[in-house]
Amino acid sequence: MISASMVKELRETTGAGMLDCKKALEESNGNMEDAITWLREKGISKAAKKSSRIAAEGLALAKVKGNKAIILELNSETDFVAKNEEFKNLINIIADTVLDSDATTVEEASKLTVDGKTIEELIVEKISTIGEKLSFRRFEVIEKKDSEVFGTYSHMGGKIVALTLLTSNEEVAKDVAMQVAAMHPLYLNREVVPSEVVEKERTILKETAVNEGLAENKIDMIVNGRLNKYFEEVCLVDQGFIKENKTKVSKYVENNKSEILKFVRYEVGEGMEKREENFADEVMKQING
Repeated sequence: MISASMVKELRETTGAGMLDCKKALEESNGNMEDAITWLREKGISKAAKKSSRIAAEGLALAKVKGNKAIILELNSETDFVAKNEEFKNLINIIADTVLDSDATTVEEASKLTVDGKTIEELIVEKISTIGEKLSFRRFEVIEKKDSEVFGTYSHMGGKIVALTLLTSNEEVAKDVAMQVAAMHPLYLNREVVPSEVVEKERTILKETAVNEGLAENKIDMIVNGRLNKYFEEVCLVDQGFIKENKTKVSKYVENNKSEILKFVRYEVGEGMEKREENFADEVMKQING
């Protein structure tokens, strides 16, 4: 049974039409990933990667302290609360406390104490005073050598945050963090893209080329060209630099005698389910109408 919520999710993910989404789900026995692939093979959706459904509100934060940096996400139910000074103060307290510890998981971090109270207890207190459910969702701590540099960038008031680690040049590290926030790379370079991801992409691109009726003797060349375009979208060093699009990120960094070692990007609510609204009935009416 293909539900309206499944159609809605696929539509939001791919931008395809409602009826196309319903057909894709039927052809894929309700499997969302297979439905996305089906739409791409038919040329209905050109999405290179699945977009996570952005749902929960809150803030992300990147903070540096000496040779350690943290990126974390604290969720709330509404954007109004996320803009509250109490909420902003809480996420900074959590960041500072975790940076001063050896915690590696949210569970460990939640047990850390601040003025005699655990982070978990502080969050519970804020829930009672703010009146909304709050959730310490995730964090990552990166350590560097003395010679290396961090870069941070916050976009949309903390809705998207990026943290980078480079061999040198703080200005370049910040520019790369801006790039990461804006262009959402999935991998540092094509060498680290998992082989199964590459093969799946190649298969989809080949099937798409066949469905387009292209000459068989040209398909491999066309697929290789399109695969290269895919790498330029998802690999940070292969992307066009946002401040000078004709220059690749790798060249910009190299020209400034630096090297990208690591990056992390958080977007508030990515991958989390949205509270369902009265959309299902509307969808079913259009499908059955």
